[in-house]
Amino acid sequence: MKIVKKVGMVVSAFLLATGIGVCQPADNALATVAVVNVQQVLQQSPRVADLSKKLEAQFKSRQTKIGDEQKSLQDQLDKFKKESPTMSQKDRDAMQKKIASDRSDLVKQVVAYQQDLQKEQNKIMQGILADINGIVSKIAKNKNYKVVFDSQAVIWAADGNDITSDVAKEFNGNK
Repeated sequence: MKIVKKVGMVVSAFLLATGIGVCQPADNALATVAVVNVQQVLQQSPRVADLSKKLEAQFKSRQTKIGDEQKSLQDQLDKFKKESPTMSQKDRDAMQKKIASDRSDLVKQVVAYQQDLQKEQNKIMQGILADINGIVSKIAKNKNYKVVFDSQAVIWAADGNDITSDVAKEFNGNK
């Protein structure tokens, strides 16, 4: 769900930034403005759910490995706390050094995992953003809308000006 929120915010900001403009005066100025609820499109999209599951599966083994190593490190710490009073100084120093080294390695793994995950999420978000922007542009041109806002940036809009369902149908049909 994090990816859905991030994509929603990015798309909303993009649509708002590129969609802000002055409407040409017309007899029915509201007919030239439309809204789309990008967050709703993303949250209800089987396509986004599939991408999220693929991403999860792609990183599952690394996540499991990190979890196992965290548990192992915690077990070492517990053992050290329990046995350190009866250990020789040499053994205690060696165990502390090993724990510190293992902790450092684990931190490096976690940082690398988070960076790789973020990079992959960004790549997916860019693709989704491009698809949604293209779909919104196409629908806006076909229906002669001059401006399309994300519905979260609008207080009220007439039902006829909400293109969310059209965008959702097109987005989910373009797998």
